[in-house]
Parts: sequence; structure tokens; C-alpha cells
Amino acid sequence: MKLVTWNINGIRTFKSGIKMALDSLDADIICVQETKVTRDLLDERTAIVDGYNSYFSYSRGRSGYSGVATYCRDSATPSAAEEGLTGLLTNHEGAVGCYGDHRDFSSEELQLLDNEGRAVITQHKIMGQDTEQTVTVINVYCPRADPDKPERKQFKLQFYKLLQCRAEALLKGGSHVIVLGDVNTSHQQIDHCDPRDIEDFAENPGRKWLNSFLYNSVQEEEEEEHHKKSETTDCVQMGKFIDIFRYFHPTRTNAFTCWSTLTGARQTNYGTRIDYIFADHRLAQEQFSGADIMPEVEGSDHCPVWAHLKCSLLPCSKPPPLCTRYLPEFAGKQQKLSRFLVKVDQKSKEALPGSQEEEEKRENMNPFCGDSKKRSSVSESAAPKGKKSKTTNTPSKPQGNLLSFFKPKLTDLKPCENTPGLDQFTSSHSKPKASATGELRSGTGGTTEHTELVVDAPSQLCTSSAAGETGSAVKAKQPASGLPEGQSDVKKGASSVFWKSVLHGPPPAPCCKVHREPCVLRTVRKDGPNMGKHFFVCGRPQGHTSNPEARCNFFMWVEKGK
Repeated sequence: MKLVTWNINGIRTFKSGIKMALDSLDADIICVQETKVTRDLLDERTAIVDGYNSYFSYSRGRSGYSGVATYCRDSATPSAAEEGLTGLLTNHEGAVGCYGDHRDFSSEELQLLDNEGRAVITQHKIMGQDTEQTVTVINVYCPRADPDKPERKQFKLQFYKLLQCRAEALLKGGSHVIVLGDVNTSHQQIDHCDPRDIEDFAENPGRKWLNSFLYNSVQEEEEEEHHKKSETTDCVQMGKFIDIFRYFHPTRTNAFTCWSTLTGARQTNYGTRIDYIFADHRLAQEQFSGADIMPEVEGSDHCPVWAHLKCSLLPCSKPPPLCTRYLPEFAGKQQKLSRFLVKVDQKSKEALPGSQEEEEKRENMNPFCGDSKKRSSVSESAAPKGKKSKTTNTPSKPQGNLLSFFKPKLTDLKPCENTPGLDQFTSSHSKPKASATGELRSGTGGTTEHTELVVDAPSQLCTSSAAGETGSAVKAKQPASGLPEGQSDVKKGASSVFWKSVLHGPPPAPCCKVHREPCVLRTVRKDGPNMGKHFFVCGRPQGHTSNPEARCNFFMWVEKGK
């Protein structure tokens, strides 16, 4: 049995297709986070993948935000599945159960914690040590504590508390438990690229929660000592779960799963390890045979994490009701909108009377065909009687090109007596593209010299005028003000200086002091007095200060007006 967890930063990032991406991970249960898809945006290609059954949780407050999904191979079909941690989103028979004690949460708080689509739970049957056992997989995307929003810090801690409550309740109910996903907290200093830059690293509330949630040998020794000294007092509560990666790689450094894409930190491996696979310590010791990260897999700002178990999965014959293949829009049960708008005879299930479908097909095939008068009369009758509908007077002449307003005015060129056949010149509809400096040919084959044909109007104007007009006036390039050539050049120069001062581009990039390489321009996006200001920094990717290939500390504000 193989598990994979991956924060994919948007399920639409799978450009090669969702099935190819799932197959490349080669796992029985694949848990993805931050799908950024809501129920209305979920398409069939993503929801129903050949060879897999999927289970989604969506954000109910914001579109394109959060969301998790679990894809199980058909050979790993779960026996039960549900959305969320509280049980409030479960209204079907195939629920997992074991919700724990919620007395420390208000009903409104429970609703909000499950409202962002951050958890999907699937329950599976496994064959371990010649006995059939149950394992519950909790796929989570824990909230991020935004430093600018103190309420989100409390929300994150409450989510942790609810997650622990549910996981321990399932464990108490007799099931093995695996918690995996993006926890959004690096546990120890070894899991962070530069922990010294963080004040009170160990005092972070998220890390304190991880210490209470995870089981470790040091804690076990402390408990045994405490138990020997005083048998009458209650034991200090120990964590019941093990970090599987650290179980197999306790001292590995630079093993990160998340990097900043804005600073290019993945190139220098300047990141954090915040994606985990946790399992109850008994399951970890008996069944897990290996685990590792996959930094070579790109496509997101996170990388996948995998784990192997010795046990084999026992698939259920039928997916639980939460499976996406049972959704009405994918199960063929959804009715057409026309059935709600047209009175249907229930006795005869033939085509709709005066069927709208044929009209829609006809309009879609040839939308410009049909009686235009009928369309206009229908639109007029549809307008409210009490209101006057605005009517637009269509001009008799087509509008010119917008660029013509920025070019010098052209004066009509009167035909000269020594220019033969100019009055017989006509525009050819079959040759709409005319050279601006080409020769002007008359109907008799004569050629006018020293005359340039300037076409300022769009091609539609040329073709429409060519159809019915002959002997049109030819416009020649002349200075608009009639000034001598020298004065007009001076005027053009002054105009170009003015526009350059208004529409100037970004200032030239300076070179950083260490690498002597051009810097990159950045903009302050954070609220505050510097919001919107521009600055230059070293163009190299972010990295540790001891890494000479990483970004140096060069910084320079862009002066106002430059």
C-alpha cells in the first residue's frame, strides 16, 4: 500500500491531464490539497478519472480558495467517506463516525471550521498480520496564520484542536489513523531553512501543538520517570502520532517540501518542511516500511511526500455516497433548464412542444441567419412599457480608426492638369491592401509620380467606399500647419520629448554590489506607508546568507519621479 500527499496549488496546474499526473505518482491513495475548485467549477474530467474514485471538499465562502481531494485507485476503494471534521456536512449513510467531544467549540465555530473545504476522510479495510483491520485516512489542508489578521491565528489553533479531537476519537473507536497533508507549520529547527531568523522558534503555538500531537521517545522516558516517582498522580498526556518521515530519517537536513516561488527559493533549496504523513505509533511500528519526499516533482510550490505500508488493501465493492461519480451532474440525472421553463405533458415523454432545442441549434449553427425585423420587434416588445428604451442613431458613414486622431490632418489634393486619368481613379475591392508609397495607377494605365497614397481608415472603410464610390479624393501627406519643413521637425521633436516624459518606462536597473549583476524591480504590496512603492533587489534566488550563489542583501528604493 502506498500513500502520497501533495499540495498542488490549484488542480488546473496538471497541464498534461489529471490521469497522467495521478498515474505518475504511482500510489493507491493520493491526497491533494489547495485544489482551488468549488462545486460549480468542478468538471467531469477532474471529478471522474478512469481507474480512480475521488472525494472532494470545497470552500463554501470563497471561490478559487482552499479545497482538498482524495483519489483512491479502484483497488483501494474505501468503505466509508465524509467531508469535514465536525460531521455537520455529512447527510448520508456512508459516514465514518467517531466525532469526539465538541463541548469546547460553539456551534458557529464548528460551522466555520468546516466551511473552507479543508478536510476529507476516507476509511479503508486492510489485511494486517492475518487479521482484517480498519485504517482511516484524514486528508487536511490546515489554515495559514496571517500575521496581519490576528483572528486567523486563533482560527488555525482551533482547527488543530478539532483535528486532534477527531483523530483521537477515531483511534479510540478501534481504527488505525493516518493524518496527512499540508499542516502549515514546520515542527523542529531541522525542518526550517533558517530558524535563527525567527524569534522564539520553539514558542510558536503551532509548534507547541505539534509537540502535544506527536509521540516521541524523549516524552516516553519523561513519562516513565514521572510514573515511577508518583503512581497516584495522572500521567502526562502523550502524543499518539508519529511523523513518518522523521521516523525513517531522524537527522536528515535540508529536507524541505515548500519553497517561495516569488523569490525563486527552490533553486537554492531555501524552504521549509510543512507537509507531513502522521500515523498512530502502533501502525507506524508494525506496518510502515519507508517514507520520503519528492523534491524532483515540480508543478507547485510544494513537493509530494510518500509512504509505504506492508499491509494490503481490501477494496470495497461499491464506493461510498460521497464519491463524485454519484453527483447528479456526472451521473446523468441532471435535467435540462428548458424543462423548468416549459410546461411538459407528463403522460407523453416526447420532444418538448414547440421545442426550444431546435431553435437553439439553429441559432447556434447560424446565429446571423433569420429575420432581423422579427428579432428587433421581439426585443422592443420585451422592453418595459413604462420606460423608454434608448435608441442609438447609427451614423451613415462608418467610424474611422482611432489612430487617425493622433495623426496630422490631411488636406485634399486637387488633381493637376498635367496628371492624366486621376479623375478616373477608383479603389479596387479585390485589392484592399495598397502600398503607402506605391505608384498610383489610373484606369487607362497612366502613372502619377510624386504622389503618396495614405490610408488611415480601416479596411472596412476602404471596402465599403470602394463598392459604390468612384473618383474619390486622394489625400497626400503634407504638414498640418503648413509650416516649413525645418519648423515642423522642431515641433515633432518637442512633442516626442513631452510624450517620453509622460510615458517613460521603468528606470534602468542598477547592479548589485556583490555579484555585479542587474537587479530586479519589485513593488511593495503590503498595506502601509510604503504601499505601491518600487525598489530594486538582487536578481538571484533567495537562499541562506552563507550561500554565495544566493541573493545578496542589496536593496535600493526607486526615487519618486523616475
